[in-house]
Amino acid sequence: MAGITPSFINEVTRRSGTMPTRCYNCSTCTSGCQFAHLMDRKPHEIIRLVQLGLKEEALSASGPWVCVGCNTCSMECPNSIDIPAVMDTMREMAIARGKVPDEAIYHFHREILGSIKRHGRTHKLEIMMRYKMATRDFFSDVDLGVRMLSRRKLHILPSRIKALGDIRNLFRKAG
Repeated sequence: MAGITPSFINEVTRRSGTMPTRCYNCSTCTSGCQFAHLMDRKPHEIIRLVQLGLKEEALSASGPWVCVGCNTCSMECPNSIDIPAVMDTMREMAIARGKVPDEAIYHFHREILGSIKRHGRTHKLEIMMRYKMATRDFFSDVDLGVRMLSRRKLHILPSRIKALGDIRNLFRKAG
């Protein structure tokens, strides 16, 4: 059958550290996902594509890029599948293959990872400033930024964690 990559599930299992084979497609993960309505392929559908070895279809989906990694899906999963880890794996594999569905989403993803690497946690103001510079979309939501600053939802200076060296070592080991 064309388009099937039998080794795909083994690679995803190894890289994500979870077992998508345990999924029986109950869609409980999708039911609990706050962002599923924004996804072209819902969490349970991504897992099913992985199970079926449909690598190209899974890697070209925008669903993994919409996932925010909140773990609601994993907490609801009756088989304890770490779905955000699978979504992270899908994103990283898509980047490696040049299959990013939307450049803006890719830039946002990279800025979040960069912030974690620099500070050990996300610094939202820095992320948004770098994202705006990368996409050259400077003014589309400036009013929201001002409101967030006035309500102290954005901090001017980043905070750092004590074990920042450990975080940087993780990034170095991950490549």
